[in-house]
Amino acid sequence: MDIEQANQRAVERMTAARPILTGIGRALDTIPGMREDLLLHAGPPITWERAAGPMRGAIAGALILEGRAGSYDEAAALVESGAIALEPCHHHHAVGPMAGVIAPSMSVYSVENETHGNTAYSNLNEGYGRVLRYGAFSPEVLDRLRWMERTVAPALAAAIEASGGIDLRALLAEALHMGDEGHNRNKAGSLLFMKALAPHIARAAPDGGTAAEILEFLGGNALAVLNPIMAACKAMTEAAHGIEGSTLVTVMARNGTDFGIRVSGLGDAWFTAPVAVPEGLYFPGYAAEDAAGDIGDSTITETAGAGGFAMAGAPAIVTFVSGTPEDAVNTTLEMYEITAAEHSHWTIPQLGFRGTPTGIDIRRVVERGIAPRVNTGIAHRDAGVGQIGAGLVRPPMEMFVAALIAFADRYGI
Repeated sequence: MDIEQANQRAVERMTAARPILTGIGRALDTIPGMREDLLLHAGPPITWERAAGPMRGAIAGALILEGRAGSYDEAAALVESGAIALEPCHHHHAVGPMAGVIAPSMSVYSVENETHGNTAYSNLNEGYGRVLRYGAFSPEVLDRLRWMERTVAPALAAAIEASGGIDLRALLAEALHMGDEGHNRNKAGSLLFMKALAPHIARAAPDGGTAAEILEFLGGNALAVLNPIMAACKAMTEAAHGIEGSTLVTVMARNGTDFGIRVSGLGDAWFTAPVAVPEGLYFPGYAAEDAAGDIGDSTITETAGAGGFAMAGAPAIVTFVSGTPEDAVNTTLEMYEITAAEHSHWTIPQLGFRGTPTGIDIRRVVERGIAPRVNTGIAHRDAGVGQIGAGLVRPPMEMFVAALIAFADRYGI
């Protein structure tokens, strides 16, 4: 067995993947294995008893939205009774930011990897602040989601179909040259996304007023493209999964309680450890003691070579997640130490157009004592509050050690 050769094959599949946004459909009809009695969530497997506040809030809000419960307590009882099952998005080729909850009736993006034939999915982005993915479930949060389903999703679906599909690898490559990093800073990417769809939305909407309303919503949400980008990164990393002898990470995800990784050459096993609380900047009135633990599937961006790994090209992100422009550059330079390659399509002008660090190698992480860098949003620890800031975090080292030991046992090293 040649580990280096296996890793080269895995990273080549990851970077050669060409994810195309092809449509929007109802989760129940679109996501493989979705059921009426199932909710998908971010991170590794979790139970209601162990779930963090924002995860519980998002689960409750989703069940209220589905008409399965009338209150938080009713939703909790429903899950505790076993009438509603909880499974990771990653078990269904899907990803969701923060709590990442996807319910059967929610609309989801489909992103097809034209190179290798696999498809990944993600839900629609609500924006910042008091939103379901951060655990908020007040009437205005649910009303916004109902409006998105009723008005935004049909127009977006028609627009994407009329566009012939959007090449998200190319979109992110351009956005990286415009100051984005693809995770917490997507201002350029979201504008490129809206630019590609705006003419089709104008034609697809039932009237001019509705079209203006949808475009205002998309234009006012600097994270509008995050969810499609996450699905694109999932399609890319999934293409690299299952390579015998590969030590590359293909999943990094958090559920607010546990951080988990999956490794290409270790099948579908999860390696987990307790999450940390991100360090960062807080909205007025909040502080670190109010924060929940790290949460979300959006670390799929770092897994694919974007996000925190591309911070050198997005120095302005430090005004949102804390730090200095020099910190952003040093973060990317450090990530080259633990990755197998430089991305062949995503480059950083500030570093002489070097490819972004791509393909986290558990051997290098453990040998060099360097955990990946992640930038992320911060949720309030209590259900129902929502987003309170953004910051930086590192995954726990012990899960990389556990994965490396498992790899040595499996391959007799």
